Amino acid sequence: MAITYDVLKSVTSQMYARSLRAVPADAKKALAGARTRETNPVARNTLDLMVANATAAEERGHFLCSDSGVPTYQIRVGTQARFDGDVKRAIRDGFAELVAASDPPLLKHVTNPLTNERGHAGKDMPIVTFDLVDGADDVEIICSPKALGSGRWAALEIFTFPSIAEIEEYIMKVVLTAGSQACPPVVVGVGIGGTFDYATKLAKESVVRPIGQSHPEPLIADMEERLLEAVNKTGFGPMGTGGATTAMAVHIDYASGHGFTPVAVCFNCWIDRRTRVRISNDGTVTETE
Repeated sequence: MAITYDVLKSVTSQMYARSLRAVPADAKKALAGARTRETNPVARNTLDLMVANATAAEERGHFLCSDSGVPTYQIRVGTQARFDGDVKRAIRDGFAELVAASDPPLLKHVTNPLTNERGHAGKDMPIVTFDLVDGADDVEIICSPKALGSGRWAALEIFTFPSIAEIEEYIMKVVLTAGSQACPPVVVGVGIGGTFDYATKLAKESVVRPIGQSHPEPLIADMEERLLEAVNKTGFGPMGTGGATTAMAVHIDYASGHGFTPVAVCFNCWIDRRTRVRISNDGTVTETE
């Protein structure tokens, strides 16, 4: 038995379509919790509208946002997993089929960075990254469409032997620069250490971590809590309407490296678009969020 081209094509296409029409359960819970804590009446009303919009979109099968973004997939491949067919081609073909059949249609957000020509296909699109999981006999796939609001404000800077205070100051600088343009309340993902590319990988992985799941190391968990409080004191509030709900979570991870320390920061907007599935060697597909 093996994971087939047809299964991968179908599953990844459906993941992208589903992520555009529903807010993950943990994000809904975070929005509801923010509503009970929020004291700003305009912010409370905005949160009510967000939840109502999410419910209506899910019930009617509508898009939550006209910016459907571009498809990105993080794939964690078990070393015991087996494939029957081309993996990246399956994902590419699945997206092409979705483009042809989607109702409402997907707008042309895939952009050539040199010519600014827009369409539905392009070099290295969909964007797919891979990692290996020792001993596992399945594949975990995370689909997280990246749109302008959250994608535009990601940033990275490389420091030399920074203190925790300097790292936190930089994270807040990125948050303040983004302001309300990342469509808050956001999830902030942070990657610290490793190399230039690895820090961004950690940030991308962190931003799709389930809300409410703190880092297992107390030092990092304390940073997450401290920064979430600081971000919510900025006063941007939901969609920039003011109040104490600028972020639903701050998720951080780190890797050892050299004396130079990259710090990468990225965002997910209030929709927190992500779907996650697990595919076993026998073709069984399990939605894990």
